[in-house]
Amino acid sequence: MSKRLLVEQKHTKAGIEFIKEGLEEFGIEKKQTIKTMLLVEEVLVKLREHAKDPDENICIILNKRFGRVYVNLSLRGEKFQFIYGHTIEEVLDQENDDLQSAQEKEEKIIRDVLLKANEERLRYKNKNNMNLVEITVQKNPHAMVLHTMLALIAAIVIGVLMKVFVPSGVNEALNNTIFTSISTMFLNALKMIVGPVVFFSIACCISQFGDLKEAGRIGGKVMGFYLLTTVLAILTATGVFELLKPGNPELAAKLAGDAATVSVSDVSISIKDTIVGIIPANFVKPFLDSNMMQLIFLAVLIGIALEKIGEHSRLLKDIFEACNDLFLKITVMLVRFIPVATFCSIVSVVLKTGPDVLLSMLAMLGTFAVGIVAMIIVYCILLGVIGRLNPIPFLKKYSPTMLQVFGMASSNAAIIVNMDACENKLGISKKIYSLSIPLGATVNMDGTCIYLVIFGMALARVFGVDINGGMMLSMFFSVFVLSVGAPGVPGAGLVCLSVLLTQLNVPLAGIGLVMGLDSLLGMMRAMSNSLGDVTASLIVAKSEKKLDMEKYFYRPTLLTVLPFIGAFAARLVFIVGDGVAWLYKSLFFIKRPERFNSKEEDEFALYEKPQKAERVPRGISYSLLLFVIGMVAVLYFVLLVAFN
Repeated sequence: MSKRLLVEQKHTKAGIEFIKEGLEEFGIEKKQTIKTMLLVEEVLVKLREHAKDPDENICIILNKRFGRVYVNLSLRGEKFQFIYGHTIEEVLDQENDDLQSAQEKEEKIIRDVLLKANEERLRYKNKNNMNLVEITVQKNPHAMVLHTMLALIAAIVIGVLMKVFVPSGVNEALNNTIFTSISTMFLNALKMIVGPVVFFSIACCISQFGDLKEAGRIGGKVMGFYLLTTVLAILTATGVFELLKPGNPELAAKLAGDAATVSVSDVSISIKDTIVGIIPANFVKPFLDSNMMQLIFLAVLIGIALEKIGEHSRLLKDIFEACNDLFLKITVMLVRFIPVATFCSIVSVVLKTGPDVLLSMLAMLGTFAVGIVAMIIVYCILLGVIGRLNPIPFLKKYSPTMLQVFGMASSNAAIIVNMDACENKLGISKKIYSLSIPLGATVNMDGTCIYLVIFGMALARVFGVDINGGMMLSMFFSVFVLSVGAPGVPGAGLVCLSVLLTQLNVPLAGIGLVMGLDSLLGMMRAMSNSLGDVTASLIVAKSEKKLDMEKYFYRPTLLTVLPFIGAFAARLVFIVGDGVAWLYKSLFFIKRPERFNSKEEDEFALYEKPQKAERVPRGISYSLLLFVIGMVAVLYFVLLVAFN
């Protein structure tokens, strides 16, 4: 659905009315319409300032694609810097020699600050001397989160009802035919584009570094922080387990030998194989296998080479950036189906999980959840101590993305939404997150570490296996290796757990207890893994001065504090005005004794309400007088503050 209009520059009011009517027709709420119209007016001013011909027509197009509305404005003119400065201070400090007056300077500053505040909704480019601006209209900024939460709740309710009232054979057929199929299709679609997104994103990122030493420094910081959080995750999980000690020894007799289907020898996870496997045998195989380590190696290699091929460098960079934009657009289309995928995944988990197994696993599951919460607290401490950042804006802004990652149940699939959160919500530079997020999805598996430690030690306790100091050290090293080299295949968590149990001399029958909840555990692991990746990106970006503090902290804080300050100021003015009115009433109005005629004095007289004696003439309205006095007091206060 689209609407198009050509309007002369001197008649832009007609274009503005056209856009307003179009947004109402597309069902955009009033609040979002007002915000969009404000942006449209400022963008039109920008386009007219840099127009080639004052008589040139402005092309206005309204598009609705995949539930989103876009306003496209185009006008012929030379390429210009669409948004000046990165902060309010930078805008104020820049020289504006072309401005004729202080008023024009002030208007330009306000315009630039407004456009900067809505930068994530604006997209500018110049093509063939045609300035093009696209404004994304947000129907509801929190719609995706709300839909995902509703899908999650509905899935739990429907799954429980089906488990209770529908025969198990029907549930199994529905699960295998519908729910599992839809969930698998969605994950396959994400995995299909994850490889190209990672490759082109990292290649473009590396090619932007003029100095390769900078890229090496950033990469070293990222890897160092990942190693730190991995060690902290192992220690945190151990502490949580020793505190809660889950694992009932009575469960050993109830476990079935479902673990026979899990083969330890299926996947190689040694450090040597992981390092050797980084370099692919051919260029195409990493894309076919979605091998993240090999894709990262190829992307870094090509990104470095792009700077060394001379005149062809610019052309290839443009091609790579275009490919990156292409796959990101595809991602936007796919991400809209997250609520559907979440619904199907959760229903599948509920149908696979029996009530007896669920109760048996409740203690282990609760311990795992406590371990993840404890790791979140560790991340907050690292943000405050190392990054010198307030963790509250981070948790507030990233929590909707955490819910999306939970529904995906895959660290690799979550790369795309994490990169989007880094840029549009947290203000992290593309140079940082384009490298840190894909790398973290491969080597930084904090959630997997917590999972292996808690369930490995819990199952050892179930089967009566005593873990001494030497075995614990060996387990820590194994968990570290398993988390870094965890294979990207279905059931990888169970495979890694089976390897750990074999090392601890724990019967593999314990896998049968975990197998029913592996999908839910995978969701929790992916959420924790992604949280660690974004935390590392934040800290590294802050250390490299590539974090937009205005987007991360200053702007959200002001939006939170200013309404409070405004309400407090209004309340203060009200109290002052009310005090003045009370004082005036006390000084100018005096109550006098009220006298009634007795029945004896006037038995048949009509009763009349006694009147108060007043010092103020009755012609002057009491309310109006108080209002005038309050207004005078307030105006005096405002003028006093303004001139001082």
